[in-house]
Amino acid sequence: MTDNTISIRPYHADDTETVIAVWQKANALAHPFLTREFVAEVRQAMRDIYLPNAETYVLEEAGTVIGFIALLGNEIGGLFLDPSRHGRGYGKTLVDHAVGLKGPLKVEVFRDNAIGRPFYERYGFEFIKDEIHEPSGQVNRKMSMPGA
Repeated sequence: MTDNTISIRPYHADDTETVIAVWQKANALAHPFLTREFVAEVRQAMRDIYLPNAETYVLEEAGTVIGFIALLGNEIGGLFLDPSRHGRGYGKTLVDHAVGLKGPLKVEVFRDNAIGRPFYERYGFEFIKDEIHEPSGQVNRKMSMPGA
């Protein structure tokens, strides 16, 4: 019998390598349009800046980290799930957790992210505006839950 227990807990520094491994797999699938150089910069920034400074929660399945959500106030700074777990409601579980903590949320997602953008639209986030994300040259879509 397998233990399929799902839990959400605060991120700890010793989660860093596992969280970055989840991010790498999910990022490659969601953002194939990003350059290798940009992805390498973000990977380092995750370790040095993003994870230490965001309010991050990890999703565990049977004690193994399979996803995470990073919050900056009421904005989702990152939401990534191991691609083998996509389509099972785990992303919604993480966003539900964040909404429970922060209320209505905001997010910025690459317009060409064919996984994340439709996920946020299904969840109920609404289009605010598109802007050029200078570091990547990609179009960034600002979205918000009603009331955020």
